[in-house]
Amino acid sequence: MVKQEDDFKKVISHAKEYGYVFQSSEIYDGLSAVYDYAQNGAELKKNIREYWWKAMVQMNDNIVGLDSAILMHPTVWKASGHVDAFNDPLIDNKDSKKRYRADVLVEDYTAKIEAKIDKEVAKAHKRFGDSFDKKQFLETNPRVVGYQEQITTILKRLGKSLEKEDLVDVKNLIEELEIACPVSGSRNWTDVKQFNLMFGTKLGASADSAMNLYLRPETAQGIFVNFLNVQKTGRMKIPFGIAQVGKAFRNEIVARQFIFRQREFEQMEMQFFIRPGSQKEWYETWKEKRMAWHLSLGLGAENYRFHDHEKLAHYADAAADIEFKFPFGFKELEGIHSRTDFDLGSHEKFSGKKLQYFDPELNESYVPYVVETSIGLDRMFLAVFSNSLVEEELENNTTRTVLKLPAVLAPNKAAVFPLVKKDGLPELAQEIIDDLKWDFNVVYDEKDAVGRRYRRQDANGTPFCITVDHQSLEDNTVTIRHRDTMEQQRVAIADVKSIIHKEVDMKTWLQRML
Repeated sequence: MVKQEDDFKKVISHAKEYGYVFQSSEIYDGLSAVYDYAQNGAELKKNIREYWWKAMVQMNDNIVGLDSAILMHPTVWKASGHVDAFNDPLIDNKDSKKRYRADVLVEDYTAKIEAKIDKEVAKAHKRFGDSFDKKQFLETNPRVVGYQEQITTILKRLGKSLEKEDLVDVKNLIEELEIACPVSGSRNWTDVKQFNLMFGTKLGASADSAMNLYLRPETAQGIFVNFLNVQKTGRMKIPFGIAQVGKAFRNEIVARQFIFRQREFEQMEMQFFIRPGSQKEWYETWKEKRMAWHLSLGLGAENYRFHDHEKLAHYADAAADIEFKFPFGFKELEGIHSRTDFDLGSHEKFSGKKLQYFDPELNESYVPYVVETSIGLDRMFLAVFSNSLVEEELENNTTRTVLKLPAVLAPNKAAVFPLVKKDGLPELAQEIIDDLKWDFNVVYDEKDAVGRRYRRQDANGTPFCITVDHQSLEDNTVTIRHRDTMEQQRVAIADVKSIIHKEVDMKTWLQRML
């Protein structure tokens, strides 16, 4: 656990040092759980967003995009169930006065058991070497099987208690597991209470006549209330989807783990409208499609897993998370939910407007069912960034810090260096930049020795470094260096664009999904 914490601190430090993420309002000592994306972070975030949008909207004939407003009529949130049911179970430690999410305390407890499993796996792998069969070991080792049964029992009980809103049993579970406050170390807990997560605001010129509104806690409802508008104007036939990327806001009382859990965050969601009765098939289809999208980025299949929900939301008949191995353990990255007809049916009831689809094949009208895919853009950013940050031992007994971002997502695709700041080399380097910048984000760097510039760009995640030297003036060639392998090639300036394009093109990366 100590190593995990150290690794995570390095991620946070690197994100600031290299212009990816800053604490919001830092000069005023910051605002808890609110962050700003800096010059490189804004580019990485934009590239992730575009990678999702291209795969979800552009590559699917039956999915279209939407950009709905953050502010919505307050009855929307009554219909969706958020006013009555959008709560977190919170518990206070009487000695430290710190507040925690009760479910997260229990999940952190099981994460420690998972760490014990990882330790057993590592020891066995060391003992058996290349002949080690991890799958068989996990299924047959008595100690590991015991740990896994313990985790399953705890999470099942937690899920059932939360589903029944049995907050007394949630506290009992915390006490039975002897979970202590991370700050005070004491087990002196208050009762568990529910806390609504929505931010309230007002619309109107005066306090007397102002309407109470909410900042949206999710983007999905903007899709549901526009279902008929999109279906009719786009002449969409079921099955079809509506995708959206946008900001959402949750008054997280216990916000932590950097950008993993924030009060202001961005979601990438798609609601897929289908015939009632076909939801099981489409649910499995979208689980496969979304996992394929993640794997296309090459972050390692071993870092992903599905987790089926023990506790289903009030609207769902099936739900699973795609979990990713963050520096602090496996946590939810994306959710796939079979939402039935709850949303459209509820909005139909509260609005008094028909939200139905006439199916010409069946010659009947019905309220469509929905399968949802929902991923946090900020969490995806953290998954990519933390997984890519590595320290490598080199052959000359030195180390280098390198941010091995998937090249398709890297903020800058290339850095162009003049070997020296004279003899016409800076001018030629600038000419190369002026040509490349029509197609890629590129940067110019002339400060320090070339070796130090390489290290700086490695740490910044730049896939290519292009060095202009005196030979370049004679034969129009440059040295191009690859970030991950550190391999250097002498190539014609005219070929540089195609070399970069081959490595960073979205088409090349997304075709891995097929």
